[in-house]
Amino acid sequence: MSKKDPAPQADDAALLGAAQVRELAERLEVRPTKQWGQNFVVDANTVRKIVRVAGVGPDDVVVEVGPGLGSLTLALLPVVRHVTAVEVDPRLAGALEETVRSLQPENAAKLRLVAADALTVTKLPGPDPTALVANLPYNISVPVVLSFLQHFPSIERVLVMVQLEVAERLAARPGSKTYGVPSVKAAWYADVELAGRVGRNVFWPAPNVDSGLVSLRRRTPPETTASREDVFGCIDAAFLQRRKALRGALASWAGSPDRAEAALVAAGIDPLTRGEQLDVAAFARIAEARPEGEADTPPRARRRGRETRSPVPGP
Repeated sequence: MSKKDPAPQADDAALLGAAQVRELAERLEVRPTKQWGQNFVVDANTVRKIVRVAGVGPDDVVVEVGPGLGSLTLALLPVVRHVTAVEVDPRLAGALEETVRSLQPENAAKLRLVAADALTVTKLPGPDPTALVANLPYNISVPVVLSFLQHFPSIERVLVMVQLEVAERLAARPGSKTYGVPSVKAAWYADVELAGRVGRNVFWPAPNVDSGLVSLRRRTPPETTASREDVFGCIDAAFLQRRKALRGALASWAGSPDRAEAALVAAGIDPLTRGEQLDVAAFARIAEARPEGEADTPPRARRRGRETRSPVPGP
């Protein structure tokens, strides 16, 4: 992003207001669904704020997940080099390019549409993305952030709007009540901060929760000989029974309580410590110190269901 001039912004006439969103939804026979977490942004100032806080500019290639009717897409296009929009709803995907051509014909060539489930996307057409900016669907917020950081190392920063509770969880620090699996895994990739709060009245239909903006700035993962998969397996095991001391919580992951204790001592951690007290670097040390031999893979589906799929207003 150039430091010389302020980034351009879309005029109100080039954005979607509340009446236009409802009119477009009615024409497309779109009824917001809980299945895809659809709550459409109807406030121009909100989408401008998202773009501003994201810090993107004319050199950025932005991937947007869940563009919906295009409210945020239209705010991004005048500011950035290119937008790749990933949309799972076939009706919305089919209409997005037409909406852009109608309101911002000068920017239509800067949009590329990918009709797909974001959780299955491991490659994108066109130039490599430098940023993820999105108003994420409620049921895939944390998995999408982690997946895109994993599969697209070119993404340097992320700014997403999610349920406030999820935003706080992602940005939580060790020792807090909200610190958990999403907090630690996000910290593997990036420095994470809560970047703002968003009220319910900027959405249609209005959700029953407030939203938050969370900012992630990519940094180098902790230095370790353990793989990311090994570290994440350790994190999952530690929080599966978060009230347990790590000697017991990591027993299946390590192979036995004694093996878990050996790994913890080797990593310089008191075996009676609980997972919520450790940062991602500590988990990397534990994974690196796990003794060689057979170990069970901890069941993760149940914990993932609680930690990563909280309701969040969507696009």
